[in-house]
Formats: sequence, C-alpha cells, structure tokens
Amino acid sequence: MTREAPIRVLLVDDHAVVRRGLRLVLSGESDIDVVAEAEDGFEAVALARTAPCNLVVLDITMPRMTGLEAARKISAERPELRVLILSMHDNEQYFFEALKAGASGYVLKSAADRDLVEACRATMRGESFVYPAALGALIRNYLERARDGGEASTGPLTARELEVVKLIAESYSSREIADLLVISIKTVERHRANILEKLGLRDRIELTRYAIRNGLVEP
Repeated sequence: MTREAPIRVLLVDDHAVVRRGLRLVLSGESDIDVVAEAEDGFEAVALARTAPCNLVVLDITMPRMTGLEAARKISAERPELRVLILSMHDNEQYFFEALKAGASGYVLKSAADRDLVEACRATMRGESFVYPAALGALIRNYLERARDGGEASTGPLTARELEVVKLIAESYSSREIADLLVISIKTVERHRANILEKLGLRDRIELTRYAIRNGLVEP
C-alpha cells in the first residue's frame, strides 16, 4: 500500500509566538510538515510561489495585507494550492469573504488545538472545513439566496473596501495604499468615498474606530 504524501504547510501569522504554537500543534502529527513560515500577506504570496507546500494556513488579520487578500492572490497564482483561513473572529462576513477568496475552510483560533489538524486533513481530501457555529450562517445564506434568487449580502463593504479601511487605519497614505494594492490613487480615493458613504462615517478617525471594532487592526 502506497503511503500518502504528507501535508506540507506554509504557516502565516504576524505573531511569532502564535506561529510557534501552531507549528507545535501541526508538527505533532506524522502526516503534517510545516515547511515554511511567513509573517504577513506579502511574504506569504511570495513564498507560495516557491515553497514546496500544498497547503497555506493564513491568519486573517495581519499588517499591510490581510489573509483574505493573500488568499485571493495565492488562489489566482497557484490554484492547485489549498488555503485555510485562521481567525479569532467568529464573524459571518469574514467567513463568507474567506470562501469567496478561495479558502477551503475557516478555523477559529480559539479552537485551533482541536480543529486545525482535522481542517488540514479535510482540506487536502478535497473537502471543506466549516466550524460548527458557521453552519447556521451557511443555512441562512442559502435560504436568503433561494428567497431572493441571487447572492445574499455578507456586509456593507466589499473585500477590497475592507483592505482599504485596514490600510487607512494603519496610517498609510493614499499613495502608499495605491502602491500596496497595485491600483491608482484615484481608485483609492473612490474606495474611501464609497466606504465613508456606506458606513455613514466622516473621517480617518472614525474609520480607524470602525477597523478596531471589526478586528481589521489591533487597538
């Protein structure tokens, strides 16, 4: 009987202590090997191009580029790689955005010691991993789509707008945001105006408070 190839993980989190703990959880399994680590989304995207991994485990809240944006880029560049999102947020919007970004599963950090190993294995079997509390959100989403005949909304902001809010809250200028997201300054300003209108906010200070409340940045 041929032994299955090990799960080779690229582990991404901006906290070294968290990465160390997750590595201990994963490396304790004979079929899982952490082959590379990254501390933010940009480094993750770069490493995913060359690292000998077949699964990327991404923290959702990181400086500069979130796990959602990194997941989208990695899925576009290397669609054969599986992606898991790891998050402290039991939040429907993040959950659905993770699925849209190409992730095969969403694991809560609070249950990582229990769920992460099984999520890795399920993902590599071609299955999706859904943490228990998200099942209700999936059912509601299905019912809303069936009722409305279209895609249910997962929140007021798009994934790109969430990225812009995060970077604004981290004090990046419009020029810096444009460079990081590879878009024009005019597009950044349009996103900013749309965000303020959607959220009913006035300025960067209120956007920063929104970002902190919603877990996009740490206080």
